[in-house]
Amino acid sequence: MSVRELIAEEKCFLGIEFGSTRVKAVLCDESSQPVASGAHEWENRLENGVWTYSQEDIITALQSCYADLKRDVRERFSVTLTGFAGMGISAMMHGYLAFDEADRLLVPFRTWRNTMTAGAAEKLTALFGFNIPQRWSIAHLYQAMLNGEPHVKQIAHLNTLAGYVHFLLTGRRVLGVGDASGMFPVEGGCRYNSEMMKSFSALPEAAACGRELRDMLPVIAAAGEECGRLTERGAVLLDPEGDLKAGVPLCPPEGDAGTGMTATNSVRAGTGNISAGTSVFSMLVLERELSGCYPEIDVVTTPDGAPVAMVHCNNCCGELDYWVKLFEQFAELSGSRLDRGSIYELLYRNAMTAPADCGGVTACNFISGEPVAGVAEGRPMYMRSPDSRADLGAFVRAELYASLAALKLGNDILFEKEKMTAKRFNCHGGLFKVKGAAAQIAADGLGTPTAVAASAGEGGAWGMALLAQYMVTGGGLSLADWLESRVFAGLEAEEYSPDEQGSRGFAEYMKNYRIVLEAERTMKAQKEKQDA
Repeated sequence: MSVRELIAEEKCFLGIEFGSTRVKAVLCDESSQPVASGAHEWENRLENGVWTYSQEDIITALQSCYADLKRDVRERFSVTLTGFAGMGISAMMHGYLAFDEADRLLVPFRTWRNTMTAGAAEKLTALFGFNIPQRWSIAHLYQAMLNGEPHVKQIAHLNTLAGYVHFLLTGRRVLGVGDASGMFPVEGGCRYNSEMMKSFSALPEAAACGRELRDMLPVIAAAGEECGRLTERGAVLLDPEGDLKAGVPLCPPEGDAGTGMTATNSVRAGTGNISAGTSVFSMLVLERELSGCYPEIDVVTTPDGAPVAMVHCNNCCGELDYWVKLFEQFAELSGSRLDRGSIYELLYRNAMTAPADCGGVTACNFISGEPVAGVAEGRPMYMRSPDSRADLGAFVRAELYASLAALKLGNDILFEKEKMTAKRFNCHGGLFKVKGAAAQIAADGLGTPTAVAASAGEGGAWGMALLAQYMVTGGGLSLADWLESRVFAGLEAEEYSPDEQGSRGFAEYMKNYRIVLEAERTMKAQKEKQDA
């Protein structure tokens, strides 16, 4: 059957993912191959000290992305989308969306990027003996309680962005276990941790809320389950043109970590992946429990409930992208017709010819706070010694190192203190598009082989489409077995092994990087002193 016939007969699978800077839709055929896509560019805003997107932003992005997919399908196959065999919604994980009984949003969406919950995160970590990062939903809720925010007593439902969009489309408050594990700790695969729930409910601030936390949180579901169907209202919301039919089954909504693991075939114990975009995070599916609790490491789950050590860093490509835009402006001023993709290629390839230690040049890419590095407020920095090699290659290489340096801080704990090992890290995301650059740096810095599959550019939206397909065609196979046998068998990948000189250079860079981190903290302290 041709792709056109598959689309016309509604036998394809749709994944939509809300990333930090782009919302993307990917349509897959029965062989799991992407056949069409759509996208919408967006950006969070800092309003009243809160990184946020409005509800209007969310709906506009959803509709614009889907409309772009429809256009792509029409242009490629001369057919109009009317339905799918299955679909799913993914989004950046964690954050805080609080609603009242009438489903009114009580405060602006507080995204993962905010670092305003340090007090709550610290207290909950001590209470549970389990790391609660600042971006987790429970940290945001407890901080709002500690702050005495009036909206807390009106809360009826909490959700993540993926869960919220899923609710708009299906009317069901349900969340995939991977995303749910970033709202509140889970146990036994697919339920919230009962002992921690009791401990939280016993807190005086929680007791004063007037509603049990368990009643506020979405129901948990695992990969493979059906979690509602597209309603008439949801179909019109997604496709205001009215071509889309109701009744499409939806799989559990997931976070971008879960779709990243799926899209890189990294859900089996001992496998790992790195996802790099606005933020960067690594995931290592655990073969045993961690012996300690570390603020740099989150314990979440795969989409089917296996425990994962996650090192999440708020900052990755943002500062790099900023500098590339400056070079793009220079290219325009000089009369050059270089497009942005070509500029990335030129800069990254040239950077790999620079000294492995960046010649004494050091960068810090923090646009927002970076809890993994103990930095509460971001200030991009660039430093070099007077006798350093201040050429373009060293500068860009230093920025590439900076995009992965905080990630190394967390992974050093896993590898050196916990003696964990990873067979390799499968990489995907914008940072790894240029062959032989960031993926080699990641291998050198983490001391672990890396790989970039031919499918890596499809990203989390493709991973979400795969989860939708697994819901329909899993046939009793585990997610890991289904991915390996149905999707990734024979798929080519570029592999990179740690280079001895590169590893030594990254280690030297990290010595200077730690000094820059002290400068970051000092600037924050001096600003507070000045403001006082």
